[in-house]
Amino acid sequence: MEKSRILIIGATGRLGYYLAEVSLQFSHPTFALIRDSAFSDPNKSHKLQSLRNAGVTLLKGSLEDESSLLEPVKLVDVVICTVPSKDALSQNLLIHIIKQAGSIKRFVPAEFGSDPDKTRVNDIDHNFYSQKAEIRRLVEAQGIPYTLISCNFYTRVLLPSLVQPGRTTPPRDRVTVFGNGDTKGVFVDEKDVAAFTIRAVDDPRTLNKVVYLRPPGNVCSMNELVELWETKIGKKLEKTLVSEHELLVRIKETPYPDNMEMVFIYSAFVKGDQTYFDIESSGGVDGTKLYPELKCTTISEYLDTLV
Repeated sequence: MEKSRILIIGATGRLGYYLAEVSLQFSHPTFALIRDSAFSDPNKSHKLQSLRNAGVTLLKGSLEDESSLLEPVKLVDVVICTVPSKDALSQNLLIHIIKQAGSIKRFVPAEFGSDPDKTRVNDIDHNFYSQKAEIRRLVEAQGIPYTLISCNFYTRVLLPSLVQPGRTTPPRDRVTVFGNGDTKGVFVDEKDVAAFTIRAVDDPRTLNKVVYLRPPGNVCSMNELVELWETKIGKKLEKTLVSEHELLVRIKETPYPDNMEMVFIYSAFVKGDQTYFDIESSGGVDGTKLYPELKCTTISEYLDTLV
């Protein structure tokens, strides 16, 4: 079967770059929409050269420029957008262009996190998830064939600090545990997210579905995480428990955006927004079951790199 032609928007970002690499590995003709300014940006030019050398076709364009979007969209079968979450609404014009072109077999909008329809923090998340949900509703309303990837946390988010707000490295003496410590969150490496995404775009089982990623070795509560880390460093940590109420107080007393780490912690490890629902009965599909051959970097393996 002929491989779908894939256009990646955001290929100079971490996930976008991995998506381009994996797309090529799976023999997809791969295109990347690149802002004109990126070609003269020293922080991005080496990535662009690497992508070009690997076989990615670089196309100049911008999500704000309608004329530069239509032709790239017409060239491909699949569009994957990886703009940052704060820019979720910048996909509006792209969705209009995809609808206008009428030839896209699959659109993967920039969600790549917790399912915005399942999170229960809308009163404190500063529209972080509602903007993603708005894009989801627009895609559905336009009748565009889609696949949504709910990968929950990237391993580089919160895990390097052992879910300690404000830290960038794991603690070795004292640790804070939020809630009762038993609610589970999910961490998946971006390279693995890219592999699942590329596998899903041609799969009829993922058409108009949310693909949830919950690999067994990537689902963990705070108590389990602390115990795992203690085993690796050979030392017990002094634990401080922070209740749901106290965490909410801290969130409200801390100005935005400095409080967003705590919002994410509250959502995942207190409310359980990443794991409280059954995937199949909610109408989604389990990417881990669909593609058992794809092996993920586990939480334990990631923590080994921090010891």
